Amino acid sequence: MKKIIIAVFFLFTLLSFPLFLFANLKLPAVFTDGMVLQQESSVAVWGLASSNTKVEVLSSWKHQTYTTTSDQQGHWKMNIRTPKAGGPYQLTIKDDQSKITLNNVLIGEVWIASGQSNMAMSMKGFSAKEPILHSDSILAAANNDQIRFFMAPQTSWAQPMQEYRKSNWNSASPTTARNFSAVAYTFASELQQKLKVPVGIIQVAWGGTFIQSWMSAKSLQAFPEVKLLPEKDVAFEDKNTPAGLFNGMINPLIGYSIKGVIWYQGEQNVRDPKLYAKLFPLMVKDWRSLWGQNFAFYYAQIAPWDYKSANHKAPWLREMQLNALNEIPNAGMAVLTDIGMENTIHPPDKQTVGKRLSYLALQQTYRQTKIKAQGPTFHQLKIKDNQLWLTFKHHEGLYLTEPESSTFEIAGADQVFYPAQAIINNGEIILTSPKVTKPLAARYAYKGWVKGNLYNKYGLPASSFRTDNWEIKPQ
Repeated sequence: MKKIIIAVFFLFTLLSFPLFLFANLKLPAVFTDGMVLQQESSVAVWGLASSNTKVEVLSSWKHQTYTTTSDQQGHWKMNIRTPKAGGPYQLTIKDDQSKITLNNVLIGEVWIASGQSNMAMSMKGFSAKEPILHSDSILAAANNDQIRFFMAPQTSWAQPMQEYRKSNWNSASPTTARNFSAVAYTFASELQQKLKVPVGIIQVAWGGTFIQSWMSAKSLQAFPEVKLLPEKDVAFEDKNTPAGLFNGMINPLIGYSIKGVIWYQGEQNVRDPKLYAKLFPLMVKDWRSLWGQNFAFYYAQIAPWDYKSANHKAPWLREMQLNALNEIPNAGMAVLTDIGMENTIHPPDKQTVGKRLSYLALQQTYRQTKIKAQGPTFHQLKIKDNQLWLTFKHHEGLYLTEPESSTFEIAGADQVFYPAQAIINNGEIILTSPKVTKPLAARYAYKGWVKGNLYNKYGLPASSFRTDNWEIKPQ
C-alpha cells in the first residue's frame, strides 16, 4: 500500500510539473509569432537545445532547411537567408525532442528605437498635461498589420543578460498603438507607406536615462569619471547605473539583424556636454562592432526647453550632437529647434520628429534622392566692416518665419552677445547690431529655450550653432 501511495504521489508530482522543464528547445523572447525579419539578409537565429544536439530551422519561404549542432551548454546559432519583403510565413525550429513553429512571420525592414523619455513617450501621451499632438486621429487610422512592434521590458542589470522576460510582437491597431513610441510609430508609418513593405520596430527605451547606462562596461572602461559596479546576476536598483540598460535591454538583442537605429536621448546628459561628446560616438561604434554590422544610425537633436540653471549648457549639448555627424559615419540628425516647448521637456509634436527621422532613412538608407532631409547648415563666416556674412549648406529658399526675432546674436572682442538684425541675401545671411561696431562672432538659437525660425524651402529647420569657440557662460 505504501508503494502505491508513493507511486501515485510521484505520478501526481510529475504531471504537476510545468511542461517546459522537459522541453529543451527554447528561443529568445524576440523570436515569437508575428515577428519581422530583415529582408534580403543573412539573419541570425539562435537559442537553447539539449547539449550536442542537431538543430534544424525550416523556412516556409523557400522550404529550405538549415542545420547546426548545439554546444556542450546547449547554445546554438545559425544564419538563414531571407527573401524580398513579404509574408506571412512560418519558421520551424526543431531538435531531436521538440519543435517550435513561429507563425505569421513577416519579412521587411527592422529598426531599433532607443533613448529616453521622448522616445519612450507613447501615442497615448504621459498625461493630460503632456499629450501627443493629433493622437486621436492617428490612432483611429492605426489598423496596419504591416507595422509591428516588439517592446523590450525595461530592465537594468548588473551583468549582460542573454534573454528578456517574456514579451511579444504586436501589430499596429488603435488599441496596441496607444502604447507604441509616438516617434517610432510615425517613423514606421512613413517608411511603410513609402517603401510598401512591412516594418518592424524593436522599442528599447526608458525615460530619464543617461547615455552611460546604454553603453557596455567595456566601452566605458576608458572613462574614470564613470563609476562601474561589479558584474553580478542581479538587477540594479538605479536605472542610471552605468552599463545597466545595455546589459538588460541591448545585450539580449545583439545579433538580431536590423537595418538601423533611431535614437532620441541627451536631455539627461545636458549638464556635461563635453563628456557626452566623447561617449555618444563611442556608443554607436561599440554597438556596431558588437552587431558586426555598420547599420544606419539616425538621431534626434534635443529640443529647446527651459533648462533653468543649465540653460547655457543645453545649446552646447545640441552643438555636440551636431558635431557628432563628423564622427559617426552612416548617420544623420533630425533638427528640432522649432518644435520645443518652454513649459515641458516632452514636446507634444512627435509626428514631426518621426517624419524627420524617416526622411533621413528614406534619403540615405533607401536612396530615395527626391526626399529632402537636411535643413540649412552653417558653413562659413565672413566679416565685412560692421557686418557678419553667414553662408550655409542646404540653403535653397532660405527664409526666416519671424525676421524681427532675436534668434541671431553677434559679439565683438568683449564676447558680449547682442540681438542682431538678420537680412537674407542670395542664400546668405547678413547680421548687424548697433551695439556691436566690430563684430567677430555670431550665434543662432544658442539658448536653452528658444523658438527656431530659420528654414530652407523644404520646411526643414537649421540647428542652433555658433561661429566662436569661446567659453560658454551662464545666460
